[in-house]
Amino acid sequence: MDIAAPLRLRVDRDALVSNWQALDRLSGQAACGAAVKANGYGLGATLVAETLAQAGCRDFFVANWAEALALAPLGLSVSVLHGLRAEDMAAAKAGIARPALSTPEQIVRWKEAGGGLCDVMVDTGMNRLGVSVAAVAERLLDGLEIDTLLSHLACADEDVAMNARQQAAFAALAGQTAARRMSLANSAGIGLGGAYHFDLTRPGLALYGGIPRADMATHLRQVAHPEAQILQRRTVRAGETVGYNATWTAPADTQVAIINLGYADGYRRALSGLGAAVVGEQRLPVLGRVSMDLTAIDVSTQPDLAEGDWLAMEYDLAQASKMSGVSQYELLTGLAQRFARG
Repeated sequence: MDIAAPLRLRVDRDALVSNWQALDRLSGQAACGAAVKANGYGLGATLVAETLAQAGCRDFFVANWAEALALAPLGLSVSVLHGLRAEDMAAAKAGIARPALSTPEQIVRWKEAGGGLCDVMVDTGMNRLGVSVAAVAERLLDGLEIDTLLSHLACADEDVAMNARQQAAFAALAGQTAARRMSLANSAGIGLGGAYHFDLTRPGLALYGGIPRADMATHLRQVAHPEAQILQRRTVRAGETVGYNATWTAPADTQVAIINLGYADGYRRALSGLGAAVVGEQRLPVLGRVSMDLTAIDVSTQPDLAEGDWLAMEYDLAQASKMSGVSQYELLTGLAQRFARG
C-alpha cells in the first residue's frame, strides 16, 4: 500500500543545472564534475546525477561502493573517494566505478587483483585520506593506470596561507605520475581562482545552493525546498504557551498551524524561534521549540490556510546556517528519508 508522505522535498532541477553551469564557467578550462555522495547531499543521488548528466556533467564522485552501486544503472563515470577495502573488491572489479586509492595497502590490493583504471588521493596537508607527497616521489604509484590524481583543500572557504601551500605541493606532482588528469578544487576551491582548477574541479555544496565563499553567492541559486503538510490549525489565546518547555507565550490571540516536520526530519532544533515558513513574500515564524516530528507556525496573516494544506519552509542555506549555527552541509545532508523527493 502506498501512503502519500506528509513531507516533500522539492528539488529545483533548473537551479541545480544553473549552479553546475555557473561552476563550470568559473572552472575555466578545467572540466567541472559533481560530488553526489551522501545521497546527492540529501537531495537524491540518482535524481541529481541524471539531471547533471543531461546538462553535460561527465564526472561524478561518491564516498563508498554502496553509493556507486546505486548509480550503476546510469552508466556514468564515477570515482569512489573512500578507496578500496577488501570487502569492496567484488564491486570494484565489476567496473561500475574507479577506486580513489589512498593508502599503500590499497594500492597493493588493487594491483594484486589485476589492477585497472583507478584514481589516487594524495594528502597535501589536510591529514585525512591520501598517500604522502613523498611516497609519490618515491614511485609508489608506478604501475598504476591512473585516471585522476586527487587532493583536497582543508581551508578553501578561508583566505589563508595553507591554500597556497597545498596548491604548490599538488602542482609539484605534475608529470611525476601516469595520471591523465589532476583535481584539487572543491566548491570553495573553484572560487580561489585558476591556479587551483587544474584539469577537473569537483564541487559539492555549491551545486545544491550552498554558498562556500561569500564572493560566489551571486552565481548560485537555492535548490532544496522542504515543504510540510498542516496537521492542525488552532487558536492560541493570549498568555498561553506553545511547545516543549513553554518557550513561546502568545502576546495576543494567535492563529497557529502545526506542521508535520521536526528535527527527526532534519529540520534542526537550532531553528526554534528563528526559522519560518513562507507564503509568497510573507514570512511565517516558527513558534517555540521544534520538536521531533512537529513544528508550530504563526499563520495569523493567512486566514485561508487549513488542515491538509502545504507550507514551504524558508531554507536558504547560508541564511539558515547563520541563524542556527549549523553548517550548510549538515542542513542539507541531514534532511531525512521521510521526505518524498522530486
